Amino acid sequence: MTNCLEVNNLGLSIRNEVILNNISFQVPSGKITALVGHNGAGKSTTMKAIMGWQEKSEGEIKIKGISQDDDFLQFKTLFSYIPEEPLLMSELTVEQHFQLYGSSYLVSEQELKEKITYYTEAFDIRDKRNEFPELLSKGMRQKVQTICALIPDVPLLLIDEPFMGLDIYAAQFLMEELAKKKENGTSILITTHQLEKVTDLCDEFVLLSNGQIAESGQITGFNGLKRRKIDE
Repeated sequence: MTNCLEVNNLGLSIRNEVILNNISFQVPSGKITALVGHNGAGKSTTMKAIMGWQEKSEGEIKIKGISQDDDFLQFKTLFSYIPEEPLLMSELTVEQHFQLYGSSYLVSEQELKEKITYYTEAFDIRDKRNEFPELLSKGMRQKVQTICALIPDVPLLLIDEPFMGLDIYAAQFLMEELAKKKENGTSILITTHQLEKVTDLCDEFVLLSNGQIAESGQITGFNGLKRRKIDE
């Protein structure tokens, strides 16, 4: 089985404090991997390192064999990202955000139109397309951000706490859509505290503790998060 994402010997320090220490894992093509751990374990930092938002100290990250260090421009076209907190631009309307993502990923005009219609109907924000983000609730902004990431057909989808801010219907639709993307060959890396929601969806897990991999394997072998020790 080929791997879509390969993280090899990843290390990351901030102001001389080691945040990630020698992390290595893979996300197989067409599979969903859950990156789990307590607050402060290093999940979001790992995600940011993969995207190049946080500069790593050492190691190598590849998507579809393309190294982050060797060809970053091509590397960036191979993933999309749903953050825990919406990252929308105040000067752009909802529709303009969709258009921006579509053009950035070279989505055809017809395909983009169809996807915008499909996702705004599914997430029940079809009447918000001409609104600016500041006029939307956090949940609505999260829906917009989620749609932006779902528009391009990329090999790798990165999701940080996928259900934060989403209502029960939107969360259920997202689960179903992720399952469809997986069936169509998309690889997905999810960070979450709510693994019980995605256990049936995920194939594998990577458990982080204090910036290191404590355990990894098939999702059926995951025994849950243990209570943090006082000195952690």
